[in-house]
Amino acid sequence: MTSLVAPDLTRDLAFGVATASYQVEGATTADGRGPSIWDTFTAKPGTIADGSDGSVACGSYDRLDDDLALIAGLGVDFYRFSVAWPRVQPEGVGRVESRGLDYYERLVDGLIERGVRPLPTLYHWDLPQPLEDAGGWPVRDTAERFADYAAIVTERLGDRVERWATMNEPWCSAFLGYAAGIHAPGRREPEAAYAAAHHLLLGHALVAQQLRGSAEVGIVLTVAPVWPDGDDAAPAAAAVDAVQNRLWLDPLLVGRYPQDLVAMAPGLGDPGLVRDGDLALIAGSLDWLGVNYYTPLRVAAGDDESGATGQSAAAFPGAPPLRFVPREPRTAMGWEIEPSGLEELLVGLSQRAPQLPMVVTR
Repeated sequence: MTSLVAPDLTRDLAFGVATASYQVEGATTADGRGPSIWDTFTAKPGTIADGSDGSVACGSYDRLDDDLALIAGLGVDFYRFSVAWPRVQPEGVGRVESRGLDYYERLVDGLIERGVRPLPTLYHWDLPQPLEDAGGWPVRDTAERFADYAAIVTERLGDRVERWATMNEPWCSAFLGYAAGIHAPGRREPEAAYAAAHHLLLGHALVAQQLRGSAEVGIVLTVAPVWPDGDDAAPAAAAVDAVQNRLWLDPLLVGRYPQDLVAMAPGLGDPGLVRDGDLALIAGSLDWLGVNYYTPLRVAAGDDESGATGQSAAAFPGAPPLRFVPREPRTAMGWEIEPSGLEELLVGLSQRAPQLPMVVTR
């Protein structure tokens, strides 16, 4: 996986590679690591097509020196990796596992020794299972516990890290995890998904509040150009754009949720969920924006036909009936391959937030 970073502190263009903890580390019970929602999810029959899980993955936890040599051998400027919350706090609160922090310290130091800049992501989907048992991201307490965990990690590593990502693809955590149920924790509760989205943004903002001034803070979003397909597709496409893009960008850039989205998800207008001061804290909490682009979303009116397109209408609760109609060529996952979508995204984002540096991430 590659990343294109611009601007860098010393260069206009820099390249990096990226991984996620659950996808590469393995060793899911080693050195006191607690269970994550992905451990629980993958253990349920039928959730993963081939029955695989992250218990071994790439074995990176036990092959750190080998992996550091591989990264350095690529000649890249950055390595974006994620810290596994249950490796640092096995219960998600309270007790800190020093062996987990030691591992990430060795990783950061090893990168710096080899001339590679670390870019840690504090959350890439692996919520400690005890926090999910207590309600997960739909519960406000999870955002506050995330800030506590982030403080532990950044206190240990902050003197060597100049740029942090708080979260990777919170849309996936909220809507694939709590609405469509196809990611961990596998819940299908539309209202909970919107509550999770707000608390993910709040968690990001609480961490940014801690770090601003001592490091550059960003968030990595799954944004996509949304293209209506057919004369009657405009309402469905607007709803997809609201959930996929504007739900995240509007609070971060201007401190409000879009009104058409609040009409779809009334909870976002409920002061019991979105408390006084939340949006003011979220607004302007970025030093840089990470852009994960995979495919454009071509949206047609009508019920979702199969799910063979690699997209799920269930991930857009409250939207009018819709289906995704990607064109050829497609990836093995059914996603349309269309490079111009990235150009459209970057141009549009740079026009909307011209002073905000963007990082094209993966």
